[in-house]
Amino acid sequence: MSTAITPSIPTQNPLLLFWNHEVKRGFLLAGITLLGLVGGFVAESYEISWLRNGLWALAFLAGGVPSAIKAMHSLFQQRKLDVDLLMVVAALGAASVGQAGDGAILLFLFSLSNALQSWAMNRTRRAIEALMTLHPEGANVLLPDGSELWKPLDALLPGDILVVRPGERFAADGIVLEGYTDVDESALTGESVPVDKKPGDHVRSGTLNGHGAVRVRVERPASESTLAKLIKLVESAQASKSRTERFAERFEGPYTIAVLLSAPVVFVVAHFVFGLEAAQAWYRAMTFLVVASPCAVVIATPAAVLSAMAAGARAGALFKSGAALEALARANIFVFDKTGTLTEGRMKLVQVEVLQGSEAEAKALAAGIERYSEHPIAQAIAQSWDGPTPEVGEIRAVRGHGVVGILADGRQVWVGNRRLLESLGVALKPQVERQLQAMENRGLTTAVLGIDHHPMALLGVADTPRPEAAQAIARLKRQDARVIMLTGDRKAVAEHIAAQVGIQEVYAELLPEDKLERIKQLRQEGTVVMVGDGLNDAPALNAADVGVSMAAGSDVSLESADLVLMKNDLNRLVGAQQLARATARTVYFNLSFALSVIVVVGVLALAGKVPLPMGVVAHEGGTVFVVLVGLRLLAHRVGS
Repeated sequence: MSTAITPSIPTQNPLLLFWNHEVKRGFLLAGITLLGLVGGFVAESYEISWLRNGLWALAFLAGGVPSAIKAMHSLFQQRKLDVDLLMVVAALGAASVGQAGDGAILLFLFSLSNALQSWAMNRTRRAIEALMTLHPEGANVLLPDGSELWKPLDALLPGDILVVRPGERFAADGIVLEGYTDVDESALTGESVPVDKKPGDHVRSGTLNGHGAVRVRVERPASESTLAKLIKLVESAQASKSRTERFAERFEGPYTIAVLLSAPVVFVVAHFVFGLEAAQAWYRAMTFLVVASPCAVVIATPAAVLSAMAAGARAGALFKSGAALEALARANIFVFDKTGTLTEGRMKLVQVEVLQGSEAEAKALAAGIERYSEHPIAQAIAQSWDGPTPEVGEIRAVRGHGVVGILADGRQVWVGNRRLLESLGVALKPQVERQLQAMENRGLTTAVLGIDHHPMALLGVADTPRPEAAQAIARLKRQDARVIMLTGDRKAVAEHIAAQVGIQEVYAELLPEDKLERIKQLRQEGTVVMVGDGLNDAPALNAADVGVSMAAGSDVSLESADLVLMKNDLNRLVGAQQLARATARTVYFNLSFALSVIVVVGVLALAGKVPLPMGVVAHEGGTVFVVLVGLRLLAHRVGS
């Protein structure tokens, strides 16, 4: 008998873990810098020069060395100058004119703003980490003999039957086969209320099983699950940057060079042209160097965009990029697919016109013959009745026509379209024909139920609008948006659904290439948002300024979309645009404020009207201010 040996896992030093945490390290260094700064001024007040100099040196080391290292890394490895170098030079310049305390203030405020920026970025990264922790390590798989076998996540295959008990997470996307439960989907959808699940309902990987034990058939491997795709989606969120982000990045390098070169120019002009003493001229040059640094401009956009993306992810609206956030803010044309987007994507029996007997008898009879069929229309009819049904035997499907069976008393029962009626030799009376035509004109898919040669009822089946669709459309219109429906469905069906949700502009019977062409035309008229969930929507989603997909949509639509609505709730789209507009306002305010500070205080510094301490406070105070303004978006609610 062998004994298993468990390898020892070395534990990391807690201090090393703390130091490697960027946010904690940033705030620690900012704290040390503040300690040295304040202590230096206290020592100066008591005229203890050696202690003052030592404490200010501590402030310079804690606040300046990390920035100097980053600056050297950018300079030698990325071949670019950035604001880190500018801040170190400005602080040393302040010390060179006998203002080491002001240099320490500059480094403290700069290190504090960097720590706040890291904290904002970390909030977005935590959205990814939160998704990744939702993956269980594996699941219990039911074997043919009734026993259970634990399988790791990567070993789960489509067709495996998982046994998921209360309090466990679903390891893969699947369909409930047995059992009833409620599922907490808040981590993926932002919806706080658990969702009831019954046999036939879909469950998604990473969601939390509630009070019931269920058996779930795996539909796809864990690597292709909704959760896995969403982790990849959020991880790629920084890949495409907005125009304002690109502006800030392009602005930083050349502007830094210009400011560094301007310092000696200001010194020369002040000393040789205006006749200032060398010390005064150098002081003025260093003051200008401090106030002209572009820290606030560089950080203005990332602080807001990252905060907004984190707020959206928390509420189940996942943006792939800052560019999508910016485009959604200015969108004025919203284009919707019909099936699965404006509608629930499944057929329901919505109208029964009884010709003989009662409605209950008609539903029971129709359910009795349709319950064995997997056709969507048959399923809609069968699911409309949950009471007892008559026994129907010898059921056979007549392809493209309907279903025929035999009742216990030998009579023939049937459900089908006009072609089935013709094959059975059944004629409809003119009045019944008019009723059937009226139902079809309202966009319903119709069927006739009958026994022998006698029609018993007319059945109308339709894909019904999402409960929130009309409200979401109304909210978009109140924001002066133009709302359009593009669909491949029949015109009558499209217009019927459009009327129910409040859309007047409808284009129906379109092929995927027709949708693509229409989107291209609309982009010449404004900024277009395309909302869809099907495979045929992918080209249009790619062509739109912002492609939006429901989380329950096809894999291709998820890949093509710029924004994924995790709750499949169109009201979240309205909330996402409100978040995008709030972000745009914040970015424009931050940039305007930051540039105004540079221009106004820079001009005053050149004129000698701003002493160095005031320049430090104006510059770094502005930087901290724009960071805090951006971080306000973390609290934005993307409600439904």
